[in-house]
Amino acid sequence: MLLARSLRAAAAAALRPPRPAPRRPLSSASPRALPPPPAAAPALARSLWQLGGGAGRTALLRPRWGSAGRVSCGCGGLHTEGDKAFAQFLTDEIKEEKKIQKHKSLPKISGGWELEVHGTEAKLVRKIAGEKITVTFNINNSIPPSAEEDTQEQQKPEEQEPELTSIPNFVVEVIKDDTKQTLVLDCHFPEDEIGHEGEEESDIFTIREVSFQPTGEADWKDTNYTLNTDSLDWALYDHLMDFLADRGVDNTFADELIELSTALEHQEYIKFLEDLKSFVKCQ
Repeated sequence: MLLARSLRAAAAAALRPPRPAPRRPLSSASPRALPPPPAAAPALARSLWQLGGGAGRTALLRPRWGSAGRVSCGCGGLHTEGDKAFAQFLTDEIKEEKKIQKHKSLPKISGGWELEVHGTEAKLVRKIAGEKITVTFNINNSIPPSAEEDTQEQQKPEEQEPELTSIPNFVVEVIKDDTKQTLVLDCHFPEDEIGHEGEEESDIFTIREVSFQPTGEADWKDTNYTLNTDSLDWALYDHLMDFLADRGVDNTFADELIELSTALEHQEYIKFLEDLKSFVKCQ
């Protein structure tokens, strides 16, 4: 009997539907069973952004200028209202300098001289009867510093500003064919001789030093003897000046050299102003 009742109970239990498992409280539900609500995603993203230094990156991406006078053109460089005013001043200055510019192109030197210009350095070359004469000068520091000061003191308010004149030192090289030596004469313009027109007997330039240097070498040797003309016999000095005049380096040449140097200096000055304007405007 007991065995039959047990068998019936087991059969009934097998036919009865299974009891559902009790649910766990919401507080103990696993994250995998309960996904976070949609609104939680932005909060999580903001938290991660803050933990990752998002605030600092925002400051880098959007820089704040400490001065109200600064402006930006997108190049990343510093620009101020002063730079803007400076650029406008340079624009006006360039226009005025171009108005008073005498020579749009550099003037030529008479006598068959060929001109070569490398920045602020100019070279004049002439070949005659087996000789090559080269005259080299540089326009840097070629305007006498006292010229502008003296003219400002003597100038009246209604008078126009005087023109600046470039008076460079220049070097004459005389090379004879089939020789290994070059005669070098260092010349300059004495300030007391400039502007003395009508004095045909007076030379407007002088020779300061004379030396021989190896032909074809770019660097001159300091060990070569150099003759200073301050203590030179006048007869020898006059012959040296005649030697230059016979090769086209005379007062006429010197006047034309001053005109050429002044035109070149003014041209380079305008170019400098244009470069300075582009630099200030970061173009």
